[in-house]
Amino acid sequence: MRSAERTVDLRDVAALAAAVGIVGMSYGALAASAGIPWPLVVGMSLLVFAGGSQFLAVAVVVAGGAPVAAVAAGLLINLRHLPFGLAIGEVVGRSWPARLVGAHLLIDENVALTRSRGTGPRGTRVYWLCGASLFVAWNLGSVVGLLAGGRIPDPAVFGVDAAFPAALLALLLPSLRQADARRVGIAAAVLALAATPFLPAGVPVLVGLAGLLVALRPAQEVRS
Repeated sequence: MRSAERTVDLRDVAALAAAVGIVGMSYGALAASAGIPWPLVVGMSLLVFAGGSQFLAVAVVVAGGAPVAAVAAGLLINLRHLPFGLAIGEVVGRSWPARLVGAHLLIDENVALTRSRGTGPRGTRVYWLCGASLFVAWNLGSVVGLLAGGRIPDPAVFGVDAAFPAALLALLLPSLRQADARRVGIAAAVLALAATPFLPAGVPVLVGLAGLLVALRPAQEVRS
C-alpha cells in the first residue's frame, strides 16, 4: 500500500512540476520582453516564488507603474497565503527552520496536493517533495524563458491556464464529501465569481474566503 501511495504521489508531483515549469518559461520570456534585468527576474523567482504576484509585477512595470505599486499588488494577491498557512501548518514541521523554509514553499498547488493526502506523515512527505519539485521547476523554467526571450508563447496557448484550476478542483473533490465543506465551497465559489468582473486578478480569491462564515452556522445553532 505504501509503495502504491508513493507511486501516486510521485506521479502527481511530476505532473504539477511539468506544468509549473512551462508557466515559469512564460514568466521568464515575458519579463525578458519587458526589458526587466535578468538578475531581477531570477531574484524574484528565487526569493518571491509566487507566480501570480510575479506576473502581476511584470505587468505593472510594463504599464509604467512604480516598483512600489508592483510590490503592493503582489502583497495583496499573496494575502491568500495566510489562511493557507493555517490550513497546512501542522504538516510542515514544528521547528522554526522547518516553518521558515516551509513557508517559502507554500503555494496553491502544493497546499492543495498536501491537503488531499491528509495531515499525517504522508502529508508531510508530499508537502516537502512537492514544494521542492515545484521550486526547482519554476526557477529552471524562468531561466529557460529568460534565455529564449519572446519566443515562448503565453501559457494559455497550451491550455496550462485551464489545467491548474482543473487540477486544484480534482484535488479538493474528496473533501467535498462533508456537508460543511460543500457549503463553504459553494459559498466561496459564488462570492469569488461575483467579484471577478469587478476586481483585479487574484483578489476575488480573498473575497471567496468570506464563504468560511457559512461554517459558523451549525455551531451557532447547536449552542442555541
